[in-house]
Amino acid sequence: MKKFVLILMFALSLLGYVWLSYNTLRSDFYDLILLYTGLAILGIGAFRMVGEKSEFRLALVAALVFRIALLYSLPNLSDDFYRFYWDGQLLYNGIAPFEHIPKEYIDGSQVGHGIEALNQDLYDKLNSKEYFTIYPPVCQFVFWVATAFSPQGIWGAVVIMKLFMLLFEIGTAFFLIRLLQHFKMRPELSLLYLLNPLVIIELTGNIHFEAGMVCFSLMAVYLLVKNQWIWSAVAMALAICTKLLPLIFLPFLLRRLGGDGKNIDELSSDKDERRSRLSLYGGLFINSLRYYAVVGLVCVVLFLPLIDWATLQNILASMDLYFQKFEFNASIFYVVRTIGFWVKGWNIIQTAGPIMAIMVFIAIMVMMVLEGPLTHKNLFMMMLWALFVYLIMATLVHPWYITPLIAYCIFTNFRFPVVWAIVIPLSYYTYISDAYTENFYLIAFEYAAVFGFIVYEFVCKKRQEEQFDKICVLERNCILRKS
Repeated sequence: MKKFVLILMFALSLLGYVWLSYNTLRSDFYDLILLYTGLAILGIGAFRMVGEKSEFRLALVAALVFRIALLYSLPNLSDDFYRFYWDGQLLYNGIAPFEHIPKEYIDGSQVGHGIEALNQDLYDKLNSKEYFTIYPPVCQFVFWVATAFSPQGIWGAVVIMKLFMLLFEIGTAFFLIRLLQHFKMRPELSLLYLLNPLVIIELTGNIHFEAGMVCFSLMAVYLLVKNQWIWSAVAMALAICTKLLPLIFLPFLLRRLGGDGKNIDELSSDKDERRSRLSLYGGLFINSLRYYAVVGLVCVVLFLPLIDWATLQNILASMDLYFQKFEFNASIFYVVRTIGFWVKGWNIIQTAGPIMAIMVFIAIMVMMVLEGPLTHKNLFMMMLWALFVYLIMATLVHPWYITPLIAYCIFTNFRFPVVWAIVIPLSYYTYISDAYTENFYLIAFEYAAVFGFIVYEFVCKKRQEEQFDKICVLERNCILRKS
């Protein structure tokens, strides 16, 4: 009976995903929220019902089918794919996508203006016409392959890009399950990510490369626990060359690479091989240096064919302007901005943005120094909080930005990213009209729900620890009385 109910829930979910992706526009806010909410309820319900291995396999098949069903829809909640196709056309025609902004090809000032696909119609659909592309080499490779398979039509290129997202998600499923098994955790926990509607719709459905970032970062940790640190470094470099954001995870690897290639778990548990503190830290430093060197080398090799020093400066300048101009669904920044209006009388984003970025860096360094047990499982805890700190200090938080949090939280006791995934679609209210006006009441509700649940989880965790301590005391007293 339970399996029948699961099949019914998955069938209803499939209908919801198809309807949302093929028939719903991001301006259809109320339909969008209704569908998202229904899919979230069905996904959480299915997760809680799965128990037996056959039910787990059924859920994995359903998660795959949901993603396959979205392969042939044009992304409806994001227009980023137009820039993907633009970059792909440049690469397909032998032009580096980082050299010039789109406007220069349209006005005829660059040789690439003769490319038939780079026309006014495509140009009008771009959302960052005045900016250099900011997509790293792994993304550019996908753009090039997609365009090579479909040089005359964007729909065919979109399908190829979605196939890459599907491959990334299959890889994520593999590494999630293997890591859960390694840490002696229930493999069913992977369904928190695999059945999450935000993950399915935003990554496979709308082609966002957080799918690659999550896959490669999980691969890096998996290879690290298997003591294959060189390949782990390669995987981490691929994650960085997909989204750049995993750079913030590198500090937490500094003390996790033991001497002679051993990981920190083995060093802390092997009493026969304890070294002096100086020798231990010397080994950690050398192996960390090697790890970072491999990461850096792979990144350079991947970036080098696409850019030179001049174009790198253009990209960095463009990224700097991007994060000092674009605002969407922010939390702490909106509070700072409001205070800035009261005090200065204007938007202080150009001042506040860099300062808040420095604060994120300082926070991550403090987290690294104060980190508790240096286990590989706890690495996910640090990745979770580092990324969370970055997001709450950011000026721009699109819904798909939080999808890596959902993957990382599976290995911790925290579930606030799952709650965030339920409420963050409220940010799509901005697109209800062409005015693109945010509803700050909805944003306040979103972050109140997230921060409120974090407080709840910390309180519950403290109570659980207190109850555990009481049980330990009672057991000890019982043993003493018997003795």
